[in-house]
Amino acid sequence: MAINDITLSSSMRSNLLSLKSTSELLDRTQERLSTGKKVNSALDNPTSFFTAQSLNARASDLNNLLDSMGQAVQTLKAADEGITTLTALVEQAKSITDQAASTSVGATNVVGALTLSGDPAVTASTIADDLTFTVGETDVTVAKADLQGKTAEEVVTAINTALTTAGIAEETAKASLGADGASFTITSDTGDAITMTENTDLGVAASEAKEALETYQNQYNNLLIQIDQLVQDTSYKGINLLNGDNLTVNFNETRTSTLLIEGVTFDSAGLGLASAESWNDVTKLNDSIIKTEDAINTLRAQASTFGQNLSVVQTRQDFTESMINILTSGADELTLADMNEEAANMLALQTRQSLGTNALSMASQAEQSVLQLF
Repeated sequence: MAINDITLSSSMRSNLLSLKSTSELLDRTQERLSTGKKVNSALDNPTSFFTAQSLNARASDLNNLLDSMGQAVQTLKAADEGITTLTALVEQAKSITDQAASTSVGATNVVGALTLSGDPAVTASTIADDLTFTVGETDVTVAKADLQGKTAEEVVTAINTALTTAGIAEETAKASLGADGASFTITSDTGDAITMTENTDLGVAASEAKEALETYQNQYNNLLIQIDQLVQDTSYKGINLLNGDNLTVNFNETRTSTLLIEGVTFDSAGLGLASAESWNDVTKLNDSIIKTEDAINTLRAQASTFGQNLSVVQTRQDFTESMINILTSGADELTLADMNEEAANMLALQTRQSLGTNALSMASQAEQSVLQLF
């Protein structure tokens, strides 16, 4: 027997349809309460569903970019920390060059300073060897015979005579008596290096400045090694902005909004710092001083550039976080259910279902009264 062969009264069929509708509404409301969404599939509302899906997809893409921006910030911070330390090392190098300049009395191009010991009059018994030194690449010898029994003034005269004999003009190098009347210096107005040979018999020793300069040169060169090593260590996830690597930061999902952060090469050679050699030559020492000053200025300028890049990335990072929130909120407005409203709907539907059940029972009582005739 087909179901259509069963005859229901009009009131019963109406109540059944009402209960079915109420049951469907209850199911929908229960789903919304359990998921928190009023649009759970394209069947609920195609326009809202696909629009929200698009908004959430873009928010997800931007969230992935946000992680990339965070890593870019860390890379820039590593480079900035490296520049700060490099600046400190170069400033130490600058301090060493300043001390060397003070030691070599670079202001007057005095490279050697010899002091007679004891009485200014040098006795014959104290002299056993010639006095020898070089000016640039020219060797100069003052015979011991020209020094024996001579006063400090006569020693100066003997040295100047030896300079002339060696073909060195007075404008190039000359000896002069010290203010104490017991010492003399040999100066080079053209900056030629003057290297002394020790002569203890004469009571004259090679200037301690030469040894001090060699010590400063070694300290300076050791700092250059530290600078090179530091640059190699300033790497973050394989990117070293201080060793020539570039970094591209993407700000949108289509990669049409970017920032190119150009790296630099800041090892000792990249900063223009060369190994210290022959600092007893005032010209070379002054060159080292100038180069360290230039390196410090270069580092400070680059620190400012990296600081501006970091500010841009952090600003875009904040903007992206806001955009993700806006996109997510927009999607939620299209799909999220009002829980207060749905709870009220549930209560109303439950009441309607109870009333419908009672109405169906009352409608069936009319047919049940027929049974009382038998």
